[in-house]
Amino acid sequence: MQTVEILHQFERYTGKFARAAVEAAVERREEVTPELLRILEDTVNRAAQLDAEGDYMAHLYAMFLLAQFRETRAYPLVVRFASLPGDLLDSLCGDFITEDLDAVLASVCGGELAGIQSLIENESTDQWVRGAALSSLVTLVAAGQKSRDEIVSYFAALFRGKLVRKWSHVWDALVCCGSDLYPEELLDDIKKAYGDGLVDPGCIRFDNVTRDLAMGKERILARLADNPNLRLVEDTVAEMGWWACFREERANKQHTRHQTPDSI
Repeated sequence: MQTVEILHQFERYTGKFARAAVEAAVERREEVTPELLRILEDTVNRAAQLDAEGDYMAHLYAMFLLAQFRETRAYPLVVRFASLPGDLLDSLCGDFITEDLDAVLASVCGGELAGIQSLIENESTDQWVRGAALSSLVTLVAAGQKSRDEIVSYFAALFRGKLVRKWSHVWDALVCCGSDLYPEELLDDIKKAYGDGLVDPGCIRFDNVTRDLAMGKERILARLADNPNLRLVEDTVAEMGWWACFREERANKQHTRHQTPDSI
């Protein structure tokens, strides 16, 4: 399959997963990569226009493939994409933000954290994006690309002044991520965050945190290493091919943009 046909199959939602095109893109990685980067940049620059078309999907194929390729040139583009207004992001990619953005960010960052940190610390960034960016740091630890101590130290800085002390999903995500990495050094910060009303107990209770602490560091880090939700992108077919929007029984139904599995 030629590159032009690969890109054509990626462009629009048709009710079927473009498996053959994805497999061909992997085979033609060097030739296809610049085009995938172009797609992602064009999506950022014309996001509202492309969203209005209703069935645009090339950006999703592009992000997963670039993540699979560990393409660091995609990193600033993914950060720019994730910086779009939340309602526009939701319309363009549905649950991708909460389900997949963390893995994509971790896969394309090449271990460089400034872009991810800019998403986390920018109060104007969508709160679900900020949560996904936090999760991407945990994914990097699980993948062995960053040390636990480095990320826990950064989380401590967030607790101690880098985040505005006002409730948002970001605080919930910070506590969850801190607990995932074994919360020993962060326990006082987490306790204070609960006391200040910054964390929603409906998302994670303080006793969940203390339970993780009681399990011990070795067991928590072993659980982290085995967590299937904290993985780099390895296979675009495996990541996208099972989405409910591609199931045969839905092929003739109207599709309201991409929605990942939990929302369909």
